[in-house]
Amino acid sequence: MKTVGELCKQMKGIYNLDGAANTPVTGITSDSRNVQPGDLFVCISGVHVDGAAFAAQAVEKGAVAVLTTKHLDLPKGTVQIMTPEIHHALEDMVPYFYDYPGKKMRMIGVTGTNGKTTTTHIIAHILRAAGHHVGVLGTIHALIDDEELPIHNTTPDVVELQRFLALMLEKGMTHVVMEVSSHALALNRVAGIEFDTAVFTNLTQDHLDFHKTMENYVAAKAKLFQSLSAPDHVKDNKTAIVNIDDDWADHILRACHCKVLTYGVEKKADLQGSNLKVELKKSSFDVTGPFGSVHLNMNITGLFNVYNTLAAIGAAHAEGVDTKTIDSAIQTFHAVAGRFELVEAGQDFAIVVDYSHTPDSLEKALTTARAMKPNRIIAVFGCGGDRDRTKRPIMGKIAAQEADIPIVTSDNPRSEDPEAIVREVEAGVEQGLKPGQHHEVIVDRRSAIRRAVELAKTGDIILIAGKGHETYQILNSGTIHFDDREEARNAVLARKGNH
Repeated sequence: MKTVGELCKQMKGIYNLDGAANTPVTGITSDSRNVQPGDLFVCISGVHVDGAAFAAQAVEKGAVAVLTTKHLDLPKGTVQIMTPEIHHALEDMVPYFYDYPGKKMRMIGVTGTNGKTTTTHIIAHILRAAGHHVGVLGTIHALIDDEELPIHNTTPDVVELQRFLALMLEKGMTHVVMEVSSHALALNRVAGIEFDTAVFTNLTQDHLDFHKTMENYVAAKAKLFQSLSAPDHVKDNKTAIVNIDDDWADHILRACHCKVLTYGVEKKADLQGSNLKVELKKSSFDVTGPFGSVHLNMNITGLFNVYNTLAAIGAAHAEGVDTKTIDSAIQTFHAVAGRFELVEAGQDFAIVVDYSHTPDSLEKALTTARAMKPNRIIAVFGCGGDRDRTKRPIMGKIAAQEADIPIVTSDNPRSEDPEAIVREVEAGVEQGLKPGQHHEVIVDRRSAIRRAVELAKTGDIILIAGKGHETYQILNSGTIHFDDREEARNAVLARKGNH
């Protein structure tokens, strides 16, 4: 427990305190629905709501103090901390409030456009096989060993993130493996965390609605690697794990002032992958590194998963895991939900659900499907609303070039008109079509998946791309339940019923 005065002393910026500095604070939250008696309530202004509008409600529920940009009309006795820089104040206050849990566990950060989720899960799987207690923070969920907790952002805000880390420390985690998004790095949501191993998977076009340029995007990613050599560290053994085959690798390497392990397949690397064999349900390859050479068999497939596995091997090696443990752990790792996940419903063609929602990840998923030597590839895909619009025609063109039958549909349209989004995607499809090639536009995603199943013949592969593990669809009218895997199974059963 900390007092208001102790929290204020951590703030580097300007602030004004109205109320008793010795007021004890038992929790911090920016969500008025979660306020508990004794909390400090943070009035964060978002795109749609102003947290200050909920301050009175928070006090009514027991908040003893409020962090705000301006003095509010609140009940007498409510402590108010006023600062023009609320986010900076949180970066200073919150890690201190929780006693810096990110400095007390081994912290492994994974950043990149694609591959973060699978890479974090492989690393965690290896570390657990080595006997460590491991927390995972990422796109799908938070894990404390095998206990699953829901999560709302790839990297939560500083308040939620520090709360998760404190809980992980309390539950005895020795290591935390987390996806670190470019947004989190640019907005410093990871304040107060001391990373020990940082992994760079790749960088391709995404999030330009936020970063504006690829140079800004890579600069945000590079912050994770710069942090490894920050002067205020309390832990030793810092290592950067970098995909040397990626076009932006040099930008990341320039940010590294610690031990570096590169990995790759094409260029000479510290961890060299070779002799790749990729099949529909499994793959294998050799890896040569500081530990010698080893032949790996995996229950996951795709060239992209060879890279993800190499990255995970690098991180595990940096954390002191021996080669024998790494090898046996990789043999027992299975695909992460929605990452090139096979859907089986007794059909004589393959259905794959994949989270690929960027041009590069869609191309890699389609290339992986093509490597399985199918009769035809039918691609069902779309693009999300309220996100980088420039990638829409690019993804459309890739689908036309790499698939035999591209079917453009809706993804998560959010506040945008789904019809308008698919038109922008279709413009790219039309650029990439080969003479006589068939394509379809079906805005309703359920109908698009059913159409793909109707069209499928023996030996085909249907790739349903974009949403992966998600069990919802975000529409202008609200969020509905929607799971690509369920829809694919239902479509197969419906087709069987019609025969």
